[in-house]
Amino acid sequence: MRILVTGKNGQVGSEFARSYRSDSEVVLAGRSECDFSDEQSIRDLVRRVKPQVIVNAAAYTAVDQAEQESALCFAINAAAPRVLAQEAARLDALLVHYSTDYVFDGEKAEPYLETDAIRPMSIYGASKAAGEAAIAESTNRFLVLRTSWVYAAEGKNFLHTMLRLGAERPQLRVVDDQVGAPTSAAAIVAATISLVERYASAGEPPGIYHMTAGGSTSWCGFARAIFGAGLLAAPPEVQPIPSSAYPTAARRPANSVLSNDKFAHTFGFRLPPWQQQLREVMAGMQVRC
Repeated sequence: MRILVTGKNGQVGSEFARSYRSDSEVVLAGRSECDFSDEQSIRDLVRRVKPQVIVNAAAYTAVDQAEQESALCFAINAAAPRVLAQEAARLDALLVHYSTDYVFDGEKAEPYLETDAIRPMSIYGASKAAGEAAIAESTNRFLVLRTSWVYAAEGKNFLHTMLRLGAERPQLRVVDDQVGAPTSAAAIVAATISLVERYASAGEPPGIYHMTAGGSTSWCGFARAIFGAGLLAAPPEVQPIPSSAYPTAARRPANSVLSNDKFAHTFGFRLPPWQQQLREVMAGMQVRC
């Protein structure tokens, strides 16, 4: 089975690169192989590879910068998925695409369901919502996997930011009124590989699914768990603050918790709890303090 994975240099794409290092049937594409803001470049890539499965891990993820770069953000997060879906339909291939909790406004008290109305509050969220709609309009063989608070052992993410700042400062102030499920790129890739393997033998019901770590915490709680792992000789004190004390260009949802029940009922498994995922990621890290 030939698989095309886009975004090979991102957090999720890099995990795919490690997982498929010796697999000749998996083609990993990044910026050097394709300009994901250019529709023809995307079509050329897919037609050259002729995959049976496309995993789209390419995305514009600079949430605050997107408020000033809406055209580029929509090109990568909305137009590119539409082209990939069209090309997947032409090949009768499965398209696996990652979306986000940011398609919701965060005002719901309970975990969000796939059937809940979307209401993005940022350019980034709106672009991801547009990408979801474009895929559904262009192919009937797709899995849109909404995830949240993605981090990895490498790359720019909350985990590395906390470790860097924690090594420099005795005290950190971290937002405590935004709640979500920190989900590791490693867990996302492991689950995706399982879905792709199942598709190869039996096929999977198309649609949108929430695929996040189990449980939930705030950014402040996530930071405290990171420092509680013992990688820093002198971890900082973490003080909780409200979002109003840390203004950003893009609004974030207060509640980013997604229900994984549909995913579990359909596919028969759940991603591990966020605490377990964090332990597994940090166990493989070496931090010089």
